[in-house]
Amino acid sequence: QAQLVESGGGLVQPGGSLRLSCAASGFTFSRSTMGWYRQAPGKEREAVARINRVGGNTNYADSVKGRFTISRDNVKNTVYLQMNSLKPEDTAVYYCYAAVGWIEYWGQGTQVTVSS
Repeated sequence: QAQLVESGGGLVQPGGSLRLSCAASGFTFSRSTMGWYRQAPGKEREAVARINRVGGNTNYADSVKGRFTISRDNVKNTVYLQMNSLKPEDTAVYYCYAAVGWIEYWGQGTQVTVSS
């Protein structure tokens, strides 16, 4: 049974940092493209960052470029999202996803709130 479990969300002040983690199990992690999406209240889910199987290729939404960094550890079967210089508009539920061929898996999400 494939499972993605996110952690690391919380409340942070503007300008602060958080690191999200997503622990994967039940599928071949090293063969999967991994990524993060987010969904703010009243808005559609949007792609935030993506990383390929070996971690050599990453993509980011324009809104987070230069502030967020995605990385992965294929030994620990975990993908990370380091978020720096957080802004109130980054407030959302952040979801981890995995793509293995045509199959996608999603986590339950972790809330990130940026507020003073």
